[in-house]
Amino acid sequence: MSEKVLKLGIPAGSLQESTAELFKRAGYVIKFSSRSYYPTIDDEEIECLLIRAQEMARYVDQGILDAGITGHDWILETNADVHEICELVFSKVSRRPVRWVLCVPEDSPIQSVKDLEGKRIATEVVGMTERYLEKHGVKAQVEFSWGATEVKPPKLADAIVEVTETGSSLRANNLRIVEELMQSTTRFIANKDAFADPWKREKLENIAMMLESCLAAEGKVCLMMNVERTDLENVLNLLPALQKPTVSSLSDPDWVSISTIMEETVVRSIVPKLKSAGACGLVEYQISKIID
Repeated sequence: MSEKVLKLGIPAGSLQESTAELFKRAGYVIKFSSRSYYPTIDDEEIECLLIRAQEMARYVDQGILDAGITGHDWILETNADVHEICELVFSKVSRRPVRWVLCVPEDSPIQSVKDLEGKRIATEVVGMTERYLEKHGVKAQVEFSWGATEVKPPKLADAIVEVTETGSSLRANNLRIVEELMQSTTRFIANKDAFADPWKREKLENIAMMLESCLAAEGKVCLMMNVERTDLENVLNLLPALQKPTVSSLSDPDWVSISTIMEETVVRSIVPKLKSAGACGLVEYQISKIID
């Protein structure tokens, strides 16, 4: 075991598998055991602990963990004083931010936050909800919900504040969105004292760089082709690229090789055009990382 160890929090629950998958793509293999809250990782300088995302920021703030992955919403909810290393836009369903929304039953007379005066609201984010009500000058009873919040209206609550990605669960429970409180994405956070330590800071920044490079590469491919120099300008005019396509000379001075990175969804429409413009020997392959 290395003398220097970084204590890293891995979010339990909905983000657990997607976090492990992202780390795997970045080169770190995390393995979970059903009987342990201490996942193993193939880096002797990292010690992992499985913690609920809701609690992560608090433990990082207190220095129990050097760093962790959690949602921006939970950083705000717990008022944690942490350093945000980077934003990681990924979640259990999509790459879109999650939304915290105020919801009521479809047939409820409530049309805005002002209509919540004196009402009962169930939510997991009590602090966020109370600050939202205070901002709008509304006094209501906010109760902590331990789960299954969508089923509480109308008998157990007049309204709820709940997180959603697609809205399917809300619709399934005949709820409609009244207002959106905030959008949240996943963040890689660090304890401020830990981030001030040169070794830990370098370690964390290296991890962040690799994680971000994997997310940057999502949905992108590299396309390579050969082109006669006489057709080069026509082909280049068709190509999108992160910066500029790479053009390399071949053993035949009349030909060049072109490589470029593009969105995978563009390939099916651009390849026929490239072929018509004179490109040949086209090869598409997946990329795993993009580092600027």
